[in-house]
Amino acid sequence: MADGETKETTPLLSEPSVVRVTNVGQARQGEIGAGSIVATEPQGAPVPLVQQLKQPSSYTIPPPVGSAGPMVMPADEEDSSQYKSYQYQPDSVSLQSGSHQDLLASDRSLMESATSNMATLMHLIKGNLGTGILALPKAFSFAGLWFGFGGMLFIGCVALHCMHTLVNCSHILCKRTGNMSLDYADVIEVALKTGPMRLRRYSQLGRNIVNGFLIFTQFGFCCVYIVFIASNVKEVIHHFHPDDPPIVVYEVLVLVALIPLVCVRSLSIMAPFSAFANVLTVTGMVIIFQYLIQDIPSTSSRPAISSISNMPMFFGTAIFAVEGISLVLPLENNMKKPEEFGGWTGVLNLGMTIVMAMYTAVGFYGYLQFGEDAKGSITLNLPKDEWLYLSVKLMFCVVIYISYSIQFYVAIKIIWPKTRHFFSSKSSHTKGEYVFRICLAVVTFGIAAGIPHLDLLISLIGAAASTALALILPALIQMITLAGEPLDDYFDSADLELSGEVQGFLRIPKRYIIKNLAIFLFAMLGWVTGTYSSLRAIVAVF
Repeated sequence: MADGETKETTPLLSEPSVVRVTNVGQARQGEIGAGSIVATEPQGAPVPLVQQLKQPSSYTIPPPVGSAGPMVMPADEEDSSQYKSYQYQPDSVSLQSGSHQDLLASDRSLMESATSNMATLMHLIKGNLGTGILALPKAFSFAGLWFGFGGMLFIGCVALHCMHTLVNCSHILCKRTGNMSLDYADVIEVALKTGPMRLRRYSQLGRNIVNGFLIFTQFGFCCVYIVFIASNVKEVIHHFHPDDPPIVVYEVLVLVALIPLVCVRSLSIMAPFSAFANVLTVTGMVIIFQYLIQDIPSTSSRPAISSISNMPMFFGTAIFAVEGISLVLPLENNMKKPEEFGGWTGVLNLGMTIVMAMYTAVGFYGYLQFGEDAKGSITLNLPKDEWLYLSVKLMFCVVIYISYSIQFYVAIKIIWPKTRHFFSSKSSHTKGEYVFRICLAVVTFGIAAGIPHLDLLISLIGAAASTALALILPALIQMITLAGEPLDDYFDSADLELSGEVQGFLRIPKRYIIKNLAIFLFAMLGWVTGTYSSLRAIVAVF
């Protein structure tokens, strides 16, 4: 229908024909891309993947994830032709027939950059292994040997369940709206906008909250990385020059070294460096493990459980380590076989099982070896007079240096589209973005210099931001998503005591309510106590 024409209002499913675009990322709102596969649907066909109707809101699909890492967020539509806007009509569209995973699989075969199961697994493991794992021996010192062991596994299982929850909600919302994929912020916005009527006005607020926590978390990672690199480089230099300068001087040097890195606007350039970082990570972890198991003390030499007052610090550090939920949707969105991402034997469970085994082993054996002397990073406990262990410190400095660009990129992709309108011309956009990136890098340096204690900074970021992303928001999203579902299409009538006419939260099965309430209360307890304890410890240091 051409612009300016009018037509008689009819139900959506009775349209005589519609256009479907099956090559994701090749079409824009109101037009068909040159590389798209176009077909018409007969009258009465299921709701199409793309509806060319003018609606007040749209959602954006993220582009394929680059080989440099999974942490790629959607950019503004003007930046790339790989983005596609889809429209929705929540009040009149029923669920599409057929499996959403089947639709995904059929379209992923057209994507040259779609990743295999093995590549997705490698991205998942790499994305979860950072400074958090090196801080777990210190976390175990807050909890005790056996309580830390059990607590680490429990928090990991809850976090993994919340990852599955977010993925499942994404599938439901994609089917409901006709989108091919959604990122974390999209999920909460669509859940609110297509959920109970009284919540729809808060859809943009929900997106802003998720983006706010993502920005806080990503910049928090960057602050931790500066402290980590400066502390480990100082340890190496101090071995040769005992009169070396204070740590803030090293942090300034780290900032200078990071400025060229933060000016890199494309992660594809970082792909070879990311692969090199993976090799260094594996090499470094092998060297650390062989040291931890040498002359290891008896388990009876360490307390099984620590003081209750230290538990919030353990929670903050542990959740900082396991918070990888922001990368699960970009990873699944870029798989050739997305149906093999979830499930009991899927990529997500396999990858997180490997990650959790490494987390628990490093924390358990690290605390068993070093006890209360465990520092904010296990690399700081390694011998300071042997080249093998000095090289490990430098290896992880290089790894974290490269990882800084990935974490920084995520935050920039959220913030920059909101600020670019301050620059009048396109040429000033580019110059302005470089200045903007450098200024934000200086901000992360300022925070790192103000709180140079690695363990306290990790605990604060984990409790304050990672808890919300990993635990609180997925529980809320599932409740809102289920509250907007048609009764006969999702719920088992045997689970309900209410009639099918009841709408909203009252008709959600009790098992979902009890489960999500338990996760929410557990997360809120850790969030409040962990944030308070971390802030109190930081104030006490100064």
